[in-house]
Amino acid sequence: MISIDNVSKTYSAETTIGPVSLDIPAGGVTALVGPNGAGKSTLLTMIGRLQKPDTGTITVGNMDVASTPSGEVAKHLSILRQENHFVTRLTVRQLVGFGRYPYSHGRLNVEDEKYISEAIDFLNLTEFENRYLDQLSGGQRQRAYVAMVLAQNTEYVLLDEPLNNLDMKHSVQMMKQLRRACDELGRTVIIVLHDINFAARYADHICAMTNGGVNVFGTPQEVIQDDVLTSIFGTDVQVLETEYGPLANYF
Repeated sequence: MISIDNVSKTYSAETTIGPVSLDIPAGGVTALVGPNGAGKSTLLTMIGRLQKPDTGTITVGNMDVASTPSGEVAKHLSILRQENHFVTRLTVRQLVGFGRYPYSHGRLNVEDEKYISEAIDFLNLTEFENRYLDQLSGGQRQRAYVAMVLAQNTEYVLLDEPLNNLDMKHSVQMMKQLRRACDELGRTVIIVLHDINFAARYADHICAMTNGGVNVFGTPQEVIQDDVLTSIFGTDVQVLETEYGPLANYF
């Protein structure tokens, strides 16, 4: 479980995140949703210890992320930010290999290579593993970054808008693969999403944020409601019940 207790972050007099107190269950997919500027990415990066909160504590599986050594945190929790600045003259396999650094410290062994191959195969990148990043489409690169995170083999996986640069087909494939990572590999995935319908379809829990705070946390059935979504996003939303589950209509 991820426990967030009275966590806040202040950027300016006009921009404050929190205080947030929230328990995110272990296992499955939890989607962070909400309008731009709601604080989703900031909360995610504080959980991943890429930003330090001004107040409060965050524990991941009973591990205090602020006080636990970085090397130990990296064996339990991995994170992919929106901005990735790896050298483009890396191959896909070399990039994914960086996910093994907490274990290999740059000296890959047979076990590391196994996890690298499994992550590449899992994201359907086998035919591209020897291509350089600048030879890939934006969507292929994004899948390679997610493969790098999965190769880290952590129980908790944090992803900030991993559907960026993906078209409809590959967005669906990505969400199905992340769902599989939870169901087949036992991962806990915390994911920032802009598409509320992907959250409705693939998430076990949805955390909806507005104005730097948590507006509502619950199951898709509890969150995907006309009044809840209209309040969160500030535009009229009508939820349609379909054979595949609730579908938010905001056109």
